[in-house]
Amino acid sequence: MTFSTLGLTPALLDAVNAMGYISPTLVQKLAITPALAGRDVLGSAPTGSGKTLAFALPLLQGLQPSDARLPRVQALVLVPTRELAVQVGEVISALARQLPRSVKVTVLFGGVSANPQMMRLRGGADVVVATPGRLLDLLAHNALSLGSTALLVLDEADRMLDLGFAEELNQLQALLPGQRQNLFFSATFSPGVQALVQTLLNDPVRVQASGPAQQPPKIVQRAIAVDAAQRTQLLHHLIGLHGWARVLVFVATKYATEIVADKLRKGGLAAEPFHGELSQGKRSQVLTDFKASRLSVVVATDLAARGLDITELPVVVNFDLPRSTQDYTHRIGRTGRAGVAGLAVSFVSAATLSHFRLIEKRQCVSLPLESIGGFAATEVPPPASTSPNAPGNGGIKGSRPSKKDRLRAHATAQKQPS
Repeated sequence: MTFSTLGLTPALLDAVNAMGYISPTLVQKLAITPALAGRDVLGSAPTGSGKTLAFALPLLQGLQPSDARLPRVQALVLVPTRELAVQVGEVISALARQLPRSVKVTVLFGGVSANPQMMRLRGGADVVVATPGRLLDLLAHNALSLGSTALLVLDEADRMLDLGFAEELNQLQALLPGQRQNLFFSATFSPGVQALVQTLLNDPVRVQASGPAQQPPKIVQRAIAVDAAQRTQLLHHLIGLHGWARVLVFVATKYATEIVADKLRKGGLAAEPFHGELSQGKRSQVLTDFKASRLSVVVATDLAARGLDITELPVVVNFDLPRSTQDYTHRIGRTGRAGVAGLAVSFVSAATLSHFRLIEKRQCVSLPLESIGGFAATEVPPPASTSPNAPGNGGIKGSRPSKKDRLRAHATAQKQPS
């Protein structure tokens, strides 16, 4: 199948060709035609599946001629993070530049001054790509109106709920016209996502882009046993030994990104941290330098696990193991993209061995635990514990009691007679 069989206009076919796309991915084959027909689409689409193009092409084809006397937002794309907003905006803008008429695409996100974004919204915008919080801020300042929005795209809905945007999504839904088309994409479908589907979509076409028909990513997974204190030295050793040009390293905390990146810099590597407390300008610069190979290592929190599309990223390293299996999937999914082989390496200490075995079980994989000369692990695993609060990288997400549960337990204990 080619893009020409999907019902796209000649101008959009030229745009697709100019951007180097040859044949549609599974999600594009399944979603574009019903979206062009005006149907709501519910897509199960993992990261790296090509879903941005799956909604960008119908979105652009459905735009009406702009009327300067009636500034309006015709299409709204909601995304969970600043980085994803920028990337989606770049794709839509690149496609739009090939069209015979001008299309105004505006990207809105927090972490930077709102004034330049308000200036860009003067006269309206054909397409707005936004994070929910900043969009609500600008709506409160009357910088734009959603009263004429004909198309809503929700990208990475599960991640949006994970980041606590449920209330913001409810507020935005109340500001949108009841009669509109909705394109909804999510990698997973938790109860919260299912509830959102019920409120947003009208008789949607269901698209499953994660089944066996999709080409699996070419990712080699390795697990290396190492004492926790030796992980930075081992990482430096592996980068030099294998000549890894670019490595994305995942750690558990913002503090750890700074510490590990600083140690790697002192070892002569071009490394930078990447986390949510950096300014947007700094985060953008880190990503730009990494994509251009001016940086060889980026040490990141799970902020980078989804939404980042770095061409031909050869290696991902789990310096700290992720708390959940889903996070593991999204982390290693940063490599092995677009048919290019990738490598995912996990460091496993004695304290995190049982946690890694649980990740293996839920991933349905079994990896031999390697030992690297000069870095052989000497620590022994702690005694087995049946407590869900046992130490070891935080445990699988969802298994620990919530803060409210802990407070209730404390209050109950206080009431017990001494």
